[in-house]
Amino acid sequence: MEVTQISHRIIADLLLERTGQQLTEGRQWRVGSALTDVFREYGIDNVDQLVCMLDRNDSEEISRKVVEALLNNETYFFRDRQLFQRLSDTVLPDLAAKRAGTRRLAIWSVGCSTGQEALSLSMMFADRPQMWRGWKIEILGTDISSRAISAARRACYSQFEIQRGLGVAQMLRHFSETPRGWVPDPALLAPICYRVGNVLDTPIRPERFDLVLCRNVLLYFDTATRRRALGRVADSLRSDGWLMLGAGETMAGNSGRFAPATDVQGLYRCTGREPADRGLRGSSCKVNSHLTLP
Repeated sequence: MEVTQISHRIIADLLLERTGQQLTEGRQWRVGSALTDVFREYGIDNVDQLVCMLDRNDSEEISRKVVEALLNNETYFFRDRQLFQRLSDTVLPDLAAKRAGTRRLAIWSVGCSTGQEALSLSMMFADRPQMWRGWKIEILGTDISSRAISAARRACYSQFEIQRGLGVAQMLRHFSETPRGWVPDPALLAPICYRVGNVLDTPIRPERFDLVLCRNVLLYFDTATRRRALGRVADSLRSDGWLMLGAGETMAGNSGRFAPATDVQGLYRCTGREPADRGLRGSSCKVNSHLTLP
């Protein structure tokens, strides 16, 4: 095995240890380009030198920056539009009927990246004020990348970012252009709270969610880790809650705790819970942000 191959294996092990994600063959080719900023910051030229620096300095700061650089933060507004349409047409009306007594919904966006998914959800509620008037809506976005969460909290998007997934009318209705970029209306941000967290090991909150979006997250896990992640998601959902995966992801062979929707790939109903230690009690990560529509 060449030195570079050994170095890539060490980097892959670091990513796996810190995040549970695998550096698959399909992602290995981009390691050098992904780490360009790290190379520049520390005055090194390649992965081999980086591994030597990690071994010599045992630097937590360098390790953290390497992991951050390797994470995939690809996202855009209303990604997989068909799934969001199904949320609007079927899932949210179903939950509205079931929660009519409490008029409260809690949603978890797993791997929320820079916030476009959480904002897409918030727009869905804002665009149907008659349906959601008087409801308390909570949207929690979590991501393992502290850099992505910082960007989500800033909530300022470039022209390129704002145009990905949004039509002109929707963009102008919910966002304002500033010298810094496009920023959402305060009402759109009101129900959203962001936290750094990994679906595998971070306590989220003691209360269960009505809907969980865990999209394009399972792609980077091996089979055992996918099952563990889905077990955590199932434990966090109410017994009649919904799960939304990415359009290219499947539940097959990963969990018997969800039943697929019959007509749209990527949507699942929670079918109940196996006895398990939920690991959610005593959480310091309770969602405090919410929106009560007048």
